[in-house]
Amino acid sequence: MYIKKIKIGNVELENNLILAPMAGVTDLPFRKICKEFEPGLVCTEMVSSKAIFYNDSKTKLLMNTTEEKRPISMQIFGSDEETMGFASKYVSELADIVDINMGCPAPKVVKNGDGSKLLLDIEKAEKVIKAVVRNSSKPVTLKLRKGWDLNNIVAAEFAQMAEKSGISAITIHGRTRSEMYSGKADLEIIKKVKESVNIPVIRKWRYNR
Repeated sequence: MYIKKIKIGNVELENNLILAPMAGVTDLPFRKICKEFEPGLVCTEMVSSKAIFYNDSKTKLLMNTTEEKRPISMQIFGSDEETMGFASKYVSELADIVDINMGCPAPKVVKNGDGSKLLLDIEKAEKVIKAVVRNSSKPVTLKLRKGWDLNNIVAAEFAQMAEKSGISAITIHGRTRSEMYSGKADLEIIKKVKESVNIPVIRKWRYNR
């Protein structure tokens, strides 16, 4: 009853098991191995929109999908409308789905205003999302967290904004940025997000939940 087909925009997945993007893990060989177990979707490692904008050669290697089974999602991150729009257009020519990361808690990411830092600025996040959707020829999805910290729980509000801005599906990590990967995911906030929108909501799953 839990394994079923889902549709993200105009892309229909054979099942709702999705390989999450993991930096340093979900490269091409790893994705090919995982595809043998027939997940509905796999995703590349997270890539910087600025690196795409400036034509970085190492970043291009992260987006290699040679002889890979479809469908494939590519995840981009950034907080600048111009570079995110450019990256969206570029990536949408390579992948079936474009994913925006607004959940990464890594200090090197948030110090530049990217990843989960955007959970503190919903207006800026909205502009970035709209730029990505406007420039993509493929469905756009969004990854977010519960909020920045326990004083800033914004997932449901953020999800509603994202849906209105053209996002086709949402992945929710039920922890705040300040929690990083500690403790257990808040299942109630995931439920709240699901009830607040009409698009697919995907739960980010970790071994310790």
